[in-house]
Amino acid sequence: MAGDDLAVVAGQLGRRPRPISRVVRRCPFGLPAVVETLPVDETGRPFPTLFYATCPTLVVAIGALEESGGVRRFEWRLRDDPVLARSVVAATRYVRRRRRDLVAAYGLDSVDGGVSLRTGIGGVADPDTLKCLHAHAAQALARPGYGLGEAVLAEAGDLWCADRRCAAWAGAEADGP
Repeated sequence: MAGDDLAVVAGQLGRRPRPISRVVRRCPFGLPAVVETLPVDETGRPFPTLFYATCPTLVVAIGALEESGGVRRFEWRLRDDPVLARSVVAATRYVRRRRRDLVAAYGLDSVDGGVSLRTGIGGVADPDTLKCLHAHAAQALARPGYGLGEAVLAEAGDLWCADRRCAAWAGAEADGP
């Protein structure tokens, strides 16, 4: 990924992003909102999150949900709702497969010998355990139909800004501030 998309993502994050393969979801203004990160960087250091939310408004909305005990509430829901639990298992299988495919497609080598590729959403190995609702929300935005992620998005409230604020970074340097 390069050009304006890379510059916008760098601006959204306030830093140069980890290696990214593509933008998988855009906000209503057409700007990057969720990216697909490569599972390994140029030094071989693994990164456990496949789909990464970059839109600041989206990140704040999901962060507020996490701060209000959302991770624990969604873990309870997983235990009580087999359909929701199955959605996490299916999404985890997809994440593991996609990350292996990216390693092969980009010819990447990992310092951990590929151990990190066996983790699931947000780097969690056990689909019954949640760590980061941002990763589940990003998964749902990248791959609609993911039940748990869509439940997170529904509870998060307003996901998008009303003023195209990220457009300010289009055409800027990709190294961030």
